[in-house]
This record gives sequence, structure tokens and C-alpha cells, in this order.
Amino acid sequence: MRFDRLVLSSLSPGERQVVLDLHPDLTVVTGLGPVERAGLVNELVGSLGPSRPGVHVELRSDDGRRFAIFRPPDDVHRVVDVDGRRDVTGDFTDGANGIDLLARAGLDERSARRTMCVGAEELRGQQTDGDRLRRLAEVDPAELWPAAEAVIRSGVQLEQVATDVGGRVEDAEVIASIEERHEAFERAQDESERIRRATFLIAGIAALLTVPLVRMVGEVVVVPLAVIAVAAVVTSFSTWRRLERARSAEAEALEVAGATSYLGFHLQRVNSLLGSDLGRQRFLAAAQAHRDAMQHWRTIAGDVPAEWAIDHRRAVQASLRASSQALAFADGSAPGEGASPVVGALVARLESLRRLGQTGEDFPALLDEPFSSVDDRDLPTVLEALVAASRHQQVVLLTDDPRISGWAGAEAVAGGLAVCELRPVADASRG
Repeated sequence: MRFDRLVLSSLSPGERQVVLDLHPDLTVVTGLGPVERAGLVNELVGSLGPSRPGVHVELRSDDGRRFAIFRPPDDVHRVVDVDGRRDVTGDFTDGANGIDLLARAGLDERSARRTMCVGAEELRGQQTDGDRLRRLAEVDPAELWPAAEAVIRSGVQLEQVATDVGGRVEDAEVIASIEERHEAFERAQDESERIRRATFLIAGIAALLTVPLVRMVGEVVVVPLAVIAVAAVVTSFSTWRRLERARSAEAEALEVAGATSYLGFHLQRVNSLLGSDLGRQRFLAAAQAHRDAMQHWRTIAGDVPAEWAIDHRRAVQASLRASSQALAFADGSAPGEGASPVVGALVARLESLRRLGQTGEDFPALLDEPFSSVDDRDLPTVLEALVAASRHQQVVLLTDDPRISGWAGAEAVAGGLAVCELRPVADASRG
């Protein structure tokens, strides 16, 4: 949905009206103070809602159809299909509320205003999602999306296998932990046994050689033999300590599973839940595949959940487009550190207005002085990203910032956006 024109008529006959023509992509409305900006936002949102006498609006739907909503103060409110030249009021009427486009999308004026209007505070609050989008947009899409889909797919498969074998997904971590620690314990036990035999042999040989070597060489040979014996004992003790640590680690894992021994674990947890060795192997294989997918995902995407990335795929793609436009604008140089979070947050917020509500229509974004805290160095990059985003969704930027006004005036020459000042014009009815 895009605004074409907003007409605000006075409720008193013969008074003047205000006409605001809007660009299909980006309109910059300049010279308004905070009170006037808030009032215009209310009128734009209200033009889509019920009971707004004197507020007329021309709209264009996502499929290109044009509609005009007429709300004369003292006459019946109507919706006209401009191209078909027919009255379609009944298609947009919501019971007692009359003409109400917001209700068709499952919104009311308050929720619509909160969703459609973006100020500086809202933009700062959006920067957490913006940071995520920016991070994902930096990853090669050919690697990012297959990795995310692998996480989702392996997670679904793990849940399915767990259901099939009578276990639970969370059992996989417990089982894997016990298996890992038991294997470590068995390795430590084997190593301890080998070292114990070796040190026993070394200590025995040293003891046997002591008497003949003392007779042949003298008492001086006792010292190195004693050192060898002590070293063997220390090595054996150290190995024993490692074995005990491995045994304790296994015991801790078993305690989590509610078992007191590895055999008891298998009898109590694995066999009772999984029923067969084949089921257990399938379960552990599915869990390992999911862990591998998760590990690869974290390597390329950090702590961003794969599910979140899939849900915000269009926003990530939009962020990538915006970043590319911003980089091109900056002549290939990296945008300022202050620009990237704002761009990411802006794209995330605009994306939330795509396919809004039950009708799945795109809704225009109303930006109320959102860039007041952006410094001069970063502002051009942010504005260029806004232009790129508006190619996919209508944006109305309300501002009293002379930096933006100057930029918009120069950009409007090329036709990529429109600069509007609200101006009173004579009411056509005065004839």
C-alpha cells in the first residue's frame, strides 16, 4: 500500500484545505516542528482508519490498483476504484466503524501508529536486531542460508528420531556427555594400566640392579637408581590422579541422568527410553548431525539463532542491498562506524512493515525525525541507505533538520524522491 495524496479539509464550509502529494518511494516533508509532525502522522494513520471526516486520501495497493477515499463532513463516506470508476465502499467497510482499512489488516489506530511511525528512540531500540541483520548481511548468502537451513532441518530430524525411539531431544546432550566422559575414563584407565605396568617394571629392574651395581661400581650408583624409582612412582601417582578426575567427571554426568554407574545408566536411561541399540545409535547420530550443523552456523553467524535468521530472511537481504548501496555511495570506502548500526536498525524496522497484518499488504513507514543523533559524517550514508530501502517500500520522512532538507532538495532534482512543504490552497468547492 502506498499513499498518493492526502487532503485535509476543514469541517467548516468555505475554509481552506491542505493537500499533500506523496512520492511513491520517498517523500521528505520539511519545515515541521514536533507538534506539527505528530499531527501529520496522526492524519496519515487516521486516513486509513474509521470516522475521519474531512480527511480524504488516494492510495495505491500492492497490486497497483488505485483507490480514493472521500470523507465529506456532511455526506456519505465512499471508496472509489479510480481505474474501474466504480464505488467499492462495501469492500472496505467494517461494520459500525464505516470505512476502515486498518481493521482489515487486524490493526487499530493506536497499534498502527506504534508500528508505522519510527522516531529516534524507536530506531535506537531497534539496533539489536539491526546488529544481527548487519552481521548476517556480511556473510556470503551462498553459505549463510544453506547453513541456517541445515540447522533447522537437522533439528527437525532430531526431534523426529527422538519421538520414534521414545526419547526426548534433551536426552541427546546427556547421553553424549556420558558417552564422551566414559570414553575419556576408559582411555585414562587404559593409560593408567599401561603406565602402572611400565613403572612397576622399571622400579623392579632398578631394585634388582641395585645390589650387583653397588658391588661393581660402588654406592654412588644408588642415587640415580633411587631417582628412577621415585620418578616411576610419581608418574604412576599422576596417572592415577588423572584417572580419578575422569572417573569423577563421568560420575557427574551420570548423576545428571539419575544413574550411579555407567552400566546402570544404560539399564536405566538408554535401554528404558530408547529400547534398542539401533535406536540409540540413530538418536546419537541425529544429535551429532545437529551439533555439527549448529557448530558450523555459529562459526559463520555467531550467536544469532538460525531460526531468527530464517524468519528475517527478507530483512537480511534488504540489509545487504542497503549496505551495497551505502558502500557504492561512499565510493567504495567503508561507511562510518556510526552509520552501520543505524542502517541495520532502519532496515529491520522497515521490514517489519512488510506484509503487515491479515491482508499481507506493505504499509508505508512514517519517520519522525529519526536521524537527529546521527553525526554529519555518517548521515549521507544513512540517507542513501534510506533511498535504497524506499525502492521496495514507501517512506515518508518528516523532519526539521536543515542537513536533511538540503540533501533532499538536491536529490529531488533527479526525481528519486519528493520534497513537500504543506501549503494551504483554496478549497475547490469555493468555485
